[in-house]
Amino acid sequence: MQLFTFRYSLLLLLCAVLVGCEGAPPSDQVFQGKTMGTVWRVTASGLTPEQAKQLPRLIQQRLDADDQELSTWKKDSWLTRFNHNPSLEPQPISDNVATIISSALYVGRMTEGAMDITVGPLVNLWGFGPRAIPTHTPSVSQISAARNKVGLQHLTLSDTVSGSTLRKDIPDLYVDLSTVGEGFAADHLARLMEEQGVRNYLVSVGGALISRGQHQQGQPWRVAVQKPTDKFNQAQVIVDLQGHGISTSGDYRNYYELEGKRISHIIDPSTGQPIEHHLVSATVIATTALEADAWDTGLMVLGTEKAKALANKLHLAVYLITKQGDNFVGWASPTFKTFLVNEPEK
Repeated sequence: MQLFTFRYSLLLLLCAVLVGCEGAPPSDQVFQGKTMGTVWRVTASGLTPEQAKQLPRLIQQRLDADDQELSTWKKDSWLTRFNHNPSLEPQPISDNVATIISSALYVGRMTEGAMDITVGPLVNLWGFGPRAIPTHTPSVSQISAARNKVGLQHLTLSDTVSGSTLRKDIPDLYVDLSTVGEGFAADHLARLMEEQGVRNYLVSVGGALISRGQHQQGQPWRVAVQKPTDKFNQAQVIVDLQGHGISTSGDYRNYYELEGKRISHIIDPSTGQPIEHHLVSATVIATTALEADAWDTGLMVLGTEKAKALANKLHLAVYLITKQGDNFVGWASPTFKTFLVNEPEK
């Protein structure tokens, strides 16, 4: 089973200046596989034969361990056990979970609840979790009942002498980490690269990426933000990550039609409804892929104008694409512009 469904990467990996990974020099080695309902990819430069032999196994082991901890699909995962445990007592958690929860709670506060890892009941109600897609639009009473189980105020993260704990104050609170899990996993792979002595790499898990160093041609790793269409792959803008993480959230691939209406997988916790505004993708560059992954979801929920205001207020590196009629209009925050290799299309 899987942690994430319908999640597609909205980022195109560029291993050289403007060429695809398939054209990378032989010394840029590429490894890839599946995890958490999505795909992972690692491109590394200057590996020794022993590193190249060991990395695929070590990568998969680490990702499998993350999935075992964070999955809402696996019945024996830590997260599933926490969600099904009605206890209101503090539960001990790993450093990994503490890192994810801490970042998610911070972004949740900064977005006034737009990014909410307890939104699981609503996600499941609309058919984007382990449950099947509904045959009819959820009723007002169903949405209201699900919203009563949602809210970051019901989740408390604490640090103790013996380690971190997590407590819920309603027994059926449901934590869903799919909005931040890819970013955490990408950071976790980056740490694995460092542990193995790899200094030049670009790693991705789903739509979250992070890089260090340079590729074989001596140039920085560059990434293109994809045009928001599921008909073809084309770059909207290209960025030099400068050792940062990047993540993109969008709603143009992950949706279904129900009773003549387009249903987005991105749910607004304040309404309990899928978003209906015209912001189609939000890309964020941050110190870690986890941070970027948390912010992009929150900004997508907020919509274009509120996302712009928050990006400017907090000096976030943000690129938004809004649909206006038949056109897509891009907007880059001042901080994001410092990463740009090419100017955004008008």
